[in-house]
Amino acid sequence: MDELIADYIYQMELGQLQEHQGMGVFPLYQKGGECTYLTLTEALQGEVLTVTEIDDVASVPELKVQNHADMPVLLLDGEELVGAKQNRVLNTTILLKPQSVTVIPVSCTEQGRWSYNSLEFAESGNVASYRMRRTKSASVNTSLRQKGEFYSNQRLVWDEIDEVSEKARTKSNTRALQDVYHSRRRDLDEYLESFPLEEGQKGLLVMVNGEVMGLDILSSASAYQLLHQKILKSYALEAMLSEGEGEGTFNGPERARSFLDDARLSVDEKHKSVGYGWDHRLEGPQIVGSALTYQDQVIHTAFFQMEEGEKIGAMSSYRKRRDFRS
Repeated sequence: MDELIADYIYQMELGQLQEHQGMGVFPLYQKGGECTYLTLTEALQGEVLTVTEIDDVASVPELKVQNHADMPVLLLDGEELVGAKQNRVLNTTILLKPQSVTVIPVSCTEQGRWSYNSLEFAESGNVASYRMRRTKSASVNTSLRQKGEFYSNQRLVWDEIDEVSEKARTKSNTRALQDVYHSRRRDLDEYLESFPLEEGQKGLLVMVNGEVMGLDILSSASAYQLLHQKILKSYALEAMLSEGEGEGTFNGPERARSFLDDARLSVDEKHKSVGYGWDHRLEGPQIVGSALTYQDQVIHTAFFQMEEGEKIGAMSSYRKRRDFRS
């Protein structure tokens, strides 16, 4: 792993555990410097960002973003954009350059629509569900390794939406992820109230039914403040629909630190980002993730725990690359 990212993970501090209905959250803190940028929310509300289809014909895995601001704008992996011909989510975290036009890689989150309902995209207020983010992250890693492109396996993304819709008992005319969040809004609000933002918090590490699910952390506390509820809902949906009771948060701090240790042992493949900086694709025997670095800072990193049935293919790839490096 890149030394910058390894040190960043090592210096993460776990806050006091928060708990609600089988879900445990450790606020994450980091003392590093803060890169200045706008979030997607700030840029859209300030009318300095325009997101559209790439042209009149349009392309499912790509969108066009115009940043009219004089500063960078952060688009977070998994953030959902709604409108135009169909809803999409970001395939990776991107730090847009000021005064720039960028084609960004996305995945579809609305299988049953391919017609305009608006010319420009808005934000849905959601981040893709935890399982979709994990699946998408693994498939983007594979795409970059094989083709050098930030593409996901769209079929797997749609399968995850169908599964979470079924578990949530949500009927959607266009099979849209957004409809799942809308249908369970009241339940999700209970989770949001149970995990309030802490002063100086830059991220969170989440456990569900006694198992670590993953983590997200940003370089900026002010940016994370605006993204806290979006990211939290992604994990809360998993907890709410999860079957089985697990072991609660027994030995929670120890399991959290063990997860961080595993993250630091990930194999790192470095690619030029779509915007500023470098996009790092991270994998270990039971973990998958990514990080964006720029000017010797980790702007955003996310790691997700992999399940038993997902290990075999990932382990084979992981071992080959680890042995090659040794």
